Amino acid sequence: PTLEDNYIIMTTVDKEKYKCILPLISSGNEEEEKDYKGPTPGELLEPLFKQSSCSYRIESYWTYEVCHGKHIRQYHEEKETGQKINIQEYYLGNMMIKNPLSEPEGQMTPYYPIEMGNGTPCSLRQNLPRSSTVMYICHPEAKHEILSVAEVTTCEYEVVILTPLLCNHPKYRFRASPVNDIFCQSLPGSPLKPHNLEQLEKQQEMMKMPFRRVKEEEMHSTKEEKFSSIHKPVAVGNHQLLTVGTTHISKLTDDQLIKEFLSGSYCFHGGVGWWKYEFCYGKYVHQYHEDKESGKTSVVVGTWSKEEHIEWSKKNAARTYYLREDGTQTVRMVSHFYGNGDVCDLTDKPRQVTVKLKCKESDSPHAVTIYMLEPHSCQYILGVESPVICKILDTADEYGLLSVPS
Repeated sequence: PTLEDNYIIMTTVDKEKYKCILPLISSGNEEEEKDYKGPTPGELLEPLFKQSSCSYRIESYWTYEVCHGKHIRQYHEEKETGQKINIQEYYLGNMMIKNPLSEPEGQMTPYYPIEMGNGTPCSLRQNLPRSSTVMYICHPEAKHEILSVAEVTTCEYEVVILTPLLCNHPKYRFRASPVNDIFCQSLPGSPLKPHNLEQLEKQQEMMKMPFRRVKEEEMHSTKEEKFSSIHKPVAVGNHQLLTVGTTHISKLTDDQLIKEFLSGSYCFHGGVGWWKYEFCYGKYVHQYHEDKESGKTSVVVGTWSKEEHIEWSKKNAARTYYLREDGTQTVRMVSHFYGNGDVCDLTDKPRQVTVKLKCKESDSPHAVTIYMLEPHSCQYILGVESPVICKILDTADEYGLLSVPS
């Protein structure tokens, strides 16, 4: 059965109806692996290398281009006066060094690594050429997007690509934890979340409010559980933990996705490097770091207050436009103020952040680019670009507040 066939309709006490997709319980993974006679991971990825297709990731400054099996390039383009385009670029790897037909045995890690060498010489390492390991991870709904690019040591990089191609191989499939998630979506006429669940969550929030300064781990256990059930961390190699995928996102229709986003119950996660960011619309911006030893450290960068934002928008541009060719205006970006974050040691004032929401066209509804800038100590700008935002920018009111398109 496919994921979609396997569902039941649940009705709550209040007669609200939800379609719940049941997990496919997988068992006997090891047996399945032993008996597997299908194509090798290399063969499964072959179409990607043959088509000379490329994937991109846009960050605040650099754009990364991975042309599978050919090269990895990092570049930044600037238009100078007179329309001359100035390009700064580095190749992080060219051509495959070893086509890893020898399978990395005994590794439980669900990724398939390919080494790319012979990149732009690195002046910090006696002109040794830059090199990269590209790790392909199975993700059923992915479009070969670049999940992350990290510089592991000077001029040596690690690139993680999510691809559905590997999912046909039992070894690379998600190893589901014993807890199987059940994703439910509301049927027409029922609220996004059952009324009783909303009440329960509100009570839990109320109970947590007064002790904001208590160490995060102690109080956010409920939030932790919610987070970890959506994001399955996959340990890659012996360092950083990668968070792969919000699997349920593609199961939601566009309209539901927009409602979930605007109600703050579907949050965006992003960031590469030490800090990751979580942005829940109309709720908060958190930055967090997770590692196996010390657990999760997180900082409240800003919390939403409509009143504070409206005050802020009287002095700042909450929505900006651009002019179309035909002379009509369209909203280009909205900016929202989230104040009252955790107190900053350097300034003794609460942290605050301006969230700038922009449209980013993409085939994949969950492609999201998030970057954080800190122009002044503890005063941040969070850039968030996603296809979800494209559909709602034009609903912006004078304060830049967005709503579900009618």
